[in-house]
Amino acid sequence: MSNREGNLDAPTRHPLDWTNPDFYDEDKLHTEMERVFDLCHGCRRCVNLCGSFPTMFDLIDATEDGEVHGVDKKDYKTVVDQCFLCDVCYVTKCPYVPPHPWNLDFPHLMLRAKAVSFKKGETTMRDAVLSSTDKLGMFAGIPIVTEAVNAVNKTGVMRSLMETTLGVDKKAWIPEYAPKTFAQVAKPSADLPVVNGAKTPGKVAIYATCYINYNEPGIGQDLIKILSHNKIPYELVNKEACCGMPKLELGDLDAVAENKNKNIPKLAQLARDGYAILTPIPSCTLMFKQELPLMFPNEADVQLVKDAMWDPFEYFIARNRDGLLKNDFTETLGHVSYHVPCHSRVQNVGKKTAEMLKLVPGTEVNVVERCSGHSGTWGVKKEFHATAMKIGKPVFKAMANNEPDYISSDCQLAGHHIEQGMKENGLASAEMAHPLTLIAKAYGL
Repeated sequence: MSNREGNLDAPTRHPLDWTNPDFYDEDKLHTEMERVFDLCHGCRRCVNLCGSFPTMFDLIDATEDGEVHGVDKKDYKTVVDQCFLCDVCYVTKCPYVPPHPWNLDFPHLMLRAKAVSFKKGETTMRDAVLSSTDKLGMFAGIPIVTEAVNAVNKTGVMRSLMETTLGVDKKAWIPEYAPKTFAQVAKPSADLPVVNGAKTPGKVAIYATCYINYNEPGIGQDLIKILSHNKIPYELVNKEACCGMPKLELGDLDAVAENKNKNIPKLAQLARDGYAILTPIPSCTLMFKQELPLMFPNEADVQLVKDAMWDPFEYFIARNRDGLLKNDFTETLGHVSYHVPCHSRVQNVGKKTAEMLKLVPGTEVNVVERCSGHSGTWGVKKEFHATAMKIGKPVFKAMANNEPDYISSDCQLAGHHIEQGMKENGLASAEMAHPLTLIAKAYGL
């Protein structure tokens, strides 16, 4: 083993060898987990990031000699269950990631463990249901159905039933379904000329995401307003499937591949046609920028889509640097507390949303760069909700600083989680709005 301490080189990521039968060999998995846990045990820099690391260190410290080899392999799962694949340990903390010879990739090791567990049939009905976002979305778009489902989901009786049958914590915030989907309400783009910049394509394809399509289509509408105001022609991705992130977090990699096969041909054609592809939810952007390219490193179309995929504010700030973004804001936003989601941080594009908000005259931005604790479906589960609120507590407090007019996060789920946490902790209340909604408001749209 190398004696080299730390890593001065830029981190890189190896492809995920998920089609290799050895990937699912439990003995080989446990051997690798013991190796990595031993390295983590000797470092402990990540102890404050999530529940995985304190759980691991407690298991090690409770052994007779305080070493990893004394931990029962059955207890490794308790470490895996606390990981929600935020990737922050890899990007911001770990000194031993590739190209360091110790080759430590904790999130993808946890993903491998989840995949092995899924292959063994250890997935609960609750997890299978919650990860099927496109199937759950069938409740959206039918006004009578959505009204009934939303009303029932708000009742104490139904929330108690959901907790006992599905394991969804009755105190956790859950999204409502929209009476009309984004695909139903989005208007076609006006016939505008395509003006390419030095850094940016002059036309946009919107990959709406399950959440925007089925739960809060207004955010997608605000994106369209901003594009239209800036004379940027757009089109919607036709009949998109889920990006696959919920299934990835479940360890169902075959389902991820199935969704990839539905999405990539359409997206690759758009990329070849010169579109910038924008996704309003960071986890979905990350899926196409990082996870799918690592799962399918030899598929040219997957790599093509990776290069064409943009976070909306990454695109707008690049457009601004091209001199092609309007700065004719008519309304100030006052004091905005803005949360940087984990899946935005690990894209390594910088704090582009905060940069955009600061373009609005008279607007102060309090940037909070720490995990909110929600992480998609993880934070609503009965066994994890209290931990999610605990992880988020420093964020709740930081977001309440200076009594903001708005609280905002690119991850709308995190935004709602923060709003709930601030209320439960008796902190200053503020209107919660997605950054796209705030920019549309600042433009006076």
